[in-house]
Amino acid sequence: MSDDREYDGDSAVETRQKSSVRKPRRYVVLLLNDDYTTMEFVIEVLESIFNKSPSEATAIMLKVHHEGQGVAGSYSREVAETKVEQVHDRAKAKGFPLRATFQPE
Repeated sequence: MSDDREYDGDSAVETRQKSSVRKPRRYVVLLLNDDYTTMEFVIEVLESIFNKSPSEATAIMLKVHHEGQGVAGSYSREVAETKVEQVHDRAKAKGFPLRATFQPE
C-alpha cells in the first residue's frame, strides 16, 4: 500500500494528486447534399445506419436538401468513421453519389 504523505522531520504532510479524466471527444457525422441522390434514399440511410425514426430522418433529409448538409448523429471518432464508411458503401452499391463526413463537435 502506498503512502501519499511526505515526511518533514517530525511532521507528515499529505499530498494529493489531482487526476483528471476527460470525456472522449465527440464527432458529428454530416450528410452532404448533391443533385442526384433521392430524398427517399437519404431517409433510408438515416433510418438504417443512424437509427433515426421516420420523422427524424425526414427532418434531417430536408435540412440536407435546403441547407446543403445535416447532422446525422454524434459519436466517438471510431463510430463516426464507421458510419461514414457505411454511408459511402451503401450509396455506391445503389449508384448514388451521397457523401458523408465527420468533424469534432
